[in-house]
Amino acid sequence: MPRFFVESVSGGQVILTGPDAAHMCRSLRMKPGDTVTLCDTQGFDYQCVVQRLSPEEAALTIIDKHQCENEPSLSVILYQGLPKGEKMDWIVQKAVELGVSQIVPVRMERCVSRPDGKASQKKTDRWQKIAVEAAKQCGRGILPQVCPPADFHQALIQAAQAEVFLFCYEGGGESVSRLITQKTKTVSVLIGPEGGFSLPEAEAARKAGGVPVTLGKRILRTETAPLAALSVIMYASGNMEP
Repeated sequence: MPRFFVESVSGGQVILTGPDAAHMCRSLRMKPGDTVTLCDTQGFDYQCVVQRLSPEEAALTIIDKHQCENEPSLSVILYQGLPKGEKMDWIVQKAVELGVSQIVPVRMERCVSRPDGKASQKKTDRWQKIAVEAAKQCGRGILPQVCPPADFHQALIQAAQAEVFLFCYEGGGESVSRLITQKTKTVSVLIGPEGGFSLPEAEAARKAGGVPVTLGKRILRTETAPLAALSVIMYASGNMEP
């Protein structure tokens, strides 16, 4: 069933305008009587029936409200060292599908990509659009936020606020699955860029409370590591169960 996100839902009817209405009318070729799902980004889904539709406006009547069952039981924030090229597009899309709550790109010592100013804002806007489309596709109950790129030490301060703070280190560490349980509620995951963590960065992450973890004996690419880590976290926390 087509899925759309709205900022708020009140009363028994919702009006969609702009790109959403145009998409329903022109791309999906919907008509009165068809059903859609609206999500209020707070974890609630609303089943709606189309009453009238044009490229400019869609009038929907709410027929049911229920808690979204697709959100994981824990909140995971991904702190991702900025990769080269379009790798971040892939990371954002797949991380949202795997259940991440927030994504923070991080400027690190070995990052080749260092966007700033208008370039940084343009990239952030693009990544947020990718996150929205991924959230619609996989039935998320919230819209994961992609933050503007943060400096490394700023990211450490934020990451340390989670119940569990992991950084995936090529130098080895503990098993992710041993640190996550079904009772875990908040997790921060820090991933290095193509060149990995510098020794001072790895030490700073430890001092900030980060636990070095390993994802196996093979060294994973920067675009592979976050997806592997998120998969293990979701499995260990019981969020890969049917």
